[in-house]
Amino acid sequence: MQGNGQSALSMNVEPTTIIKKKSTWRKMLQNWELYLFIAPAFFYFLIFHYGPMYGIQIAFKNFIPAKGIMGSPWVGFDHFERFFNSYYFWDLLWNTLSISLYELAIGFPLPIILALAFNEVKDGFFKRTVQTVTYAPHFISVVVMAGIIITFLSPSSGIIIHILTFLGIDAPSFLTDPAWFKTMYVLSGVWQSTGWGTIIYLAALSGVDPQLHEAAVMDGASRWQRIWNINIPTIVPTITILLILNMGSILGVGFEKILLLQNPLNMEASDVISTFVYRSGLIDAQYSFSTAVGLFNSVVNAILLVTVNQIARRTSETSLW
Repeated sequence: MQGNGQSALSMNVEPTTIIKKKSTWRKMLQNWELYLFIAPAFFYFLIFHYGPMYGIQIAFKNFIPAKGIMGSPWVGFDHFERFFNSYYFWDLLWNTLSISLYELAIGFPLPIILALAFNEVKDGFFKRTVQTVTYAPHFISVVVMAGIIITFLSPSSGIIIHILTFLGIDAPSFLTDPAWFKTMYVLSGVWQSTGWGTIIYLAALSGVDPQLHEAAVMDGASRWQRIWNINIPTIVPTITILLILNMGSILGVGFEKILLLQNPLNMEASDVISTFVYRSGLIDAQYSFSTAVGLFNSVVNAILLVTVNQIARRTSETSLW
């Protein structure tokens, strides 16, 4: 009796599973245009983001190109221990964290403030002009941006240096003084990205019901009170999502701009994890060691992302998942 019951149950389960599979394939065939539309993005991430993850294992091996990944001997966590015990570990970590937090503290609230200001200005020539001027730097490439910074701050021909000298101010060595590197890097990045960052917040502000402002005006609310009690609560979910994403990349300082502005004199403040990975991996050919350092960087970013997201879930209703 028991054997017959089990066989009957399995016979009932198998047709149900087959029906579900057929239903899924039928839905996919009916909506093939949508799947074709997302196919390029799907294959892009599959080939260029998930495929290379196979090579992460060389962080735990002594990779020898002649032997390949599979033939290289395992060394476990030796490369991680070497990095953690090195004299430059804390300097790299401090430079990376300080630049990221500095950029987050200055660059994150400015697009919010600018979007709130744009939202209060009536549509017209002035508003369109200011928006265009603030958006335009975003389209300047990193190489051109680094060239502009070097040209403007050059001790011999820099226009900013000449202006400061004309005003009687002793111009500091922006390009060679380690004390000025982080400020120069962050402020140039803020100038380039602030206007573009306002687009997301302006899109969120466009969803504010005009009747709320009309009712607030009827109740005698000032413009500042309407901004504080209507506009800002509307964009709080957007602010939360972007803050989570920014915290998830806190150690992900890009090496392109830093590498272009880096020189032996400011190396004390400009050397970050990404530039160290570039030098050790591509220049010094320490493939396993640089992969271990990069993997450490990615794992810390992932942990921060999950942690901040969990905090956001517990303190508000907005989170990534």
